[in-house]
Amino acid sequence: MAWQVIEKPRGNWRVQPNLLSYERTCAEYSWQKAEQEFISSANRGLNIAHECVDRHAQSSRGAHLALRWLGKDGEVRDFSYGDLQRLSNRFANVLRGLGIGKGDRVFALAGRIPELYIAALGAMKNGSAFCPLFSAFGPEPIQQRLTIGEGKVLVTTRALYDRRKIGSLRASLPALSHVVVIGSHDDAPPAGTENFHQLMNGASEEFEIPPTAPEDMALIHFTSGTTGKPKGAVHVHQAVIAHHITGRYALDFHPEDIFWCTADPGWITGTSYGIIAPLTHGITSVIDEADFDAERWYRIIEEQKVTIWYTAPTAVRMMMKAGMEIIRKYNLSSLRFIASVGEPLNPEAVVWGQEAFGLPIHDNWWQTETGGIMIANYLSMPIRPGSMGKPLPGIEAAIVQPQKDGTVDVITEPEVQGELALRPGWPSMFRGYLREEERYRKCFAGGWYLTG
Repeated sequence: MAWQVIEKPRGNWRVQPNLLSYERTCAEYSWQKAEQEFISSANRGLNIAHECVDRHAQSSRGAHLALRWLGKDGEVRDFSYGDLQRLSNRFANVLRGLGIGKGDRVFALAGRIPELYIAALGAMKNGSAFCPLFSAFGPEPIQQRLTIGEGKVLVTTRALYDRRKIGSLRASLPALSHVVVIGSHDDAPPAGTENFHQLMNGASEEFEIPPTAPEDMALIHFTSGTTGKPKGAVHVHQAVIAHHITGRYALDFHPEDIFWCTADPGWITGTSYGIIAPLTHGITSVIDEADFDAERWYRIIEEQKVTIWYTAPTAVRMMMKAGMEIIRKYNLSSLRFIASVGEPLNPEAVVWGQEAFGLPIHDNWWQTETGGIMIANYLSMPIRPGSMGKPLPGIEAAIVQPQKDGTVDVITEPEVQGELALRPGWPSMFRGYLREEERYRKCFAGGWYLTG
């Protein structure tokens, strides 16, 4: 079936898109110019957490709502940029007090709770590498990742500590020196662990971020391991430039947006776009602790007045299955942009978005290894349903055929199949796989990164 191109009504924007002319923006763009936008921490380098939190907290935006957390049982907790600065400073001091320093790996195994976001920011402030784990993992994948990543600290909840049998794993994890358990302040933590809240209450709100080079390790994201042992993709602090710019162009962030990324921070979307990108823009993010429920989601959009919504094709298809009747119960007019990532978005889902929300759903593409969005459908541009869109400014993409001699042939003819490749050099490109140098080298050929 040939799908009709979805045209956009130019000049009729609720907010003028950040990317108005794709060709002009790409022609004028450079990563060097993008890097100049960032304020270094008193000329002490480039630190993701500083760019996410401290530079806003130290400005007129300090009181602006950064995170609104919606608990599955109805609890609501709000955090301004000033709050995040103080709390992430406390956690950085907790780590320092535990003897955790630059390059040490801090893992987190938790659902979408505020403490996870605070731990991520505090770890990066401390110069440690933050490594999120999906909370649904069983003991074996947890043990694999902690072993490969040589985790020194694990932050988790009491429920997950018990359910995932973390205590029985510790004998096989000699590098794991601290398990910090989130519960209530008065809970006695399991033997050999420490109470998160007690440590936080005893820590100072003052913290000076140590000098951070752009190439210092910031994040380790593990691939799913569905085709073998999971790979630990290493990302550096310079990645924040790509997170910020892709938030501007691919997701069209503006200062007063209310943003909701439904992804779990256990996967890279939930970190790059659930934590980092919106915070660098100083906007408000909604965090929902609960599992998917179509009616709950629509109610959140209505009540929180969500303007930008980033979700996954699986969720879109479940919403389609739930039907239009539920949608019509809610006022979703606050939405101005919807995007999706995780797997190809089928054309029917793109068109369904137009019918359901009055907005098409914009597919985009990237990987754990790329660290940020590489190819996208943009607010200002037509959508061809079933297409992932066009490369971001600063990204060069091609379809190639790798050859046995290590070279690649770039395909220029239409209707010829090949492999998607990207020209290396963007800031969020992964810098390696932990302890697998040869596997990393095989990702590159002929001056291209081969996406597989």
